[in-house]
Amino acid sequence: GDSTTPDAIRTRTLTEETARVFRSRVVNPRWIAGMRKHGYKGAFELAATVDYLFGFDATAGVVPDWMYATLAETYVLDKENQDFLKHANPWALHAMVEKLSEAADRGLWSEPDPELMDQLQQVYLDVEGDLEDRVS
Repeated sequence: GDSTTPDAIRTRTLTEETARVFRSRVVNPRWIAGMRKHGYKGAFELAATVDYLFGFDATAGVVPDWMYATLAETYVLDKENQDFLKHANPWALHAMVEKLSEAADRGLWSEPDPELMDQLQQVYLDVEGDLEDRVS
């Protein structure tokens, strides 16, 4: 709940709180820009955020499809964020796409746009190739 004003404590359902945090932090451009300032660790935190949302949905079913689509578009497909992730921590980008794909495979993201999934798959393959090149 929200107890910032002790005389007017507000409790929210997990669904309401998830939506509030999603909008105010997870896809907030200023928060994302702040994470980019932290390089590798910031990229790790973005990937961890995808993991946390997945976990909340897997256990409580509180992440609607629009949130998954917004995560994919904002974290993975946005050129600025994708370029940051590819350079700062490509493993984080790889993990994000894996987690989003797993959400679709498990039916948590129940009706993902096929074109969006194709774009995610292409990013996955590109990053996987980049990671393999690093090892060789």
